[in-house]
Amino acid sequence: MFRRPLCLLPTACLLTARLSTLPALRSKPLPPRPRPPPDADIQESFLKGSGPGGQKINKTNSAVQLKHIPTGIVVKSQATRSRSQNRKHARELLAQKLDDLLHGDQSRSSIVGEVRRKKAASAAKKSRRKYRKLDPQGEAAKHHDEQPEPEQPPHKPHGSGQTPQEPVMENTEPPHRNRQP
Repeated sequence: MFRRPLCLLPTACLLTARLSTLPALRSKPLPPRPRPPPDADIQESFLKGSGPGGQKINKTNSAVQLKHIPTGIVVKSQATRSRSQNRKHARELLAQKLDDLLHGDQSRSSIVGEVRRKKAASAAKKSRRKYRKLDPQGEAAKHHDEQPEPEQPPHKPHGSGQTPQEPVMENTEPPHRNRQP
């Protein structure tokens, strides 16, 4: 006998599992990336690079220095060996610095920093919670590096009727340092 399917549409009967590789949506989106200031407000100069990168970096004028004339903010970029990429990077840095100056705590970089701090704090809290569950005595908060102090017998004064014990000699020599000849 032929049995009818429970669903009227065959595609509606299929169960599909969807995995998303996108990060979870934030309740409040980040502010847009700041735009670089107009070229009329920027003084641009090209400098020789320095630091790691060899002779090529030291000989070419690929480093970019931008000065925002109204505020006097100076930014230098030497991220790559390419002058055009360094120009782009320097303009992004200058836009970020201006955004920080104008908006303060409401700037994109401070909001991103706050989000990162919250994520790190959440991860640390989850880790503490996990190890608290694993350790039944609740000693997860104690540092395992600390060694328990050895128990010492109670101190008795010399006049208690017992003979005094010999004094314990402590090592008074300075610690040996690793010296190479």
